[in-house]
Amino acid sequence: MDLEFIRKQFPSLKNGYTFMDNAGGSQILGTAVKNIQDYYLNYNVQLGASYDVSANAGKALLKSTEKVAQFINASDPKEVIMGASSTMLLRILSICISHSWKAGDEIIITNTDHEANVSCWRDLENKGVKIKIWKVDPNSFELELNELSNLLSNQTKLVAVTHCSNVLGSINPIKQIAQIVHEAGALICVDGVAFAPHRKVDVQELDVDFYVFSWYKVYGPHLAVMYGKLPLLIGMPGINHNFFKAEDVPYKFQPGNYNFELTYSLKAIPEYLEELYDHHFEGNKFSEVEKHDASFELIAEYEAQLAQELLSYLNSVHEIRIIGNTSAASNKRVPTISFIHKNLKSSEIVEKVDKDKIGIRFGDFYAKQLIKDLDLEHCNGVVRVSLVHYNTLEEVAKLIESFKKIF
Repeated sequence: MDLEFIRKQFPSLKNGYTFMDNAGGSQILGTAVKNIQDYYLNYNVQLGASYDVSANAGKALLKSTEKVAQFINASDPKEVIMGASSTMLLRILSICISHSWKAGDEIIITNTDHEANVSCWRDLENKGVKIKIWKVDPNSFELELNELSNLLSNQTKLVAVTHCSNVLGSINPIKQIAQIVHEAGALICVDGVAFAPHRKVDVQELDVDFYVFSWYKVYGPHLAVMYGKLPLLIGMPGINHNFFKAEDVPYKFQPGNYNFELTYSLKAIPEYLEELYDHHFEGNKFSEVEKHDASFELIAEYEAQLAQELLSYLNSVHEIRIIGNTSAASNKRVPTISFIHKNLKSSEIVEKVDKDKIGIRFGDFYAKQLIKDLDLEHCNGVVRVSLVHYNTLEEVAKLIESFKKIF
């Protein structure tokens, strides 16, 4: 990994601060910022008019949406729904999909998920929908598949699960989970927020029904995307004006329309992965999708090195307990690493690290049920260090030196 090349793509990294709270929000690509400016200067009109600027704006936004569809391997750009946040998109989904549900229907959620993929489903208890909880093993920190099978029934409508825990950092076998869910006659909704910055999202390969993540954690602007299989989206009512037809997808799920300038900026993300490939693998002629795949493989390999460096140190400290898999293996986890200390509260540790101009964080990260079930509230939650591929081994060493002053 040519870190000099990579870090030049993120202008905010020049300010000398060490960003290790990336699971809360990554730094944005400079090209994404330029795209936002480009939209305002050249396309800032309402869509759907006959004059040239409006027509060109529509074409530019369609091209950007098609790029997003290609990026996640959606079969049709209509399966791509833009929204203000993952929380909002999941809330819209829960409202729309539950119109035909009745008392006695069941939803399975996990105790590892961010509240975005929890509260919107729990609120359906008000109409008699039953909520079942798939709980993580408190020793292995894994969601056991046999436990899911035990929870599924003929009444199960949907299983809501995270692709990667924003606390544990562990990667769940979504393709395998989707197969189990579908064999039971249910649908699967996946929160990919903590996964998408680190690995390729391929919604067709995973065979998920719905998949949601936030672009501001994938090097873009504060915007989110929800994928849904087209027949499912057409078959459910929307949340937009009552004159919208069933086939008006994705518009019927985007009240007030979507954010044009931020959507236009998203093309910067796949283009960055293509440039990353071209820089590291000069001379090879791959398709855009193949370049995305290869770049994510490169990222995974490098991030495992970052995780290994930090985990090796944390594992050597007797008073520390890793909350998650202690291995740095890229097929097991992303470099979102959480821990607690036997004698220090998580808040004490983070506040001392703050003085070294290193951004890490403590708390429950809206995975409130997980922190409660693991009995970590008395620690003020966990200390979380969330790395991405623009972080360096030197920055990790700097963090370790900061920790050594504390414990």
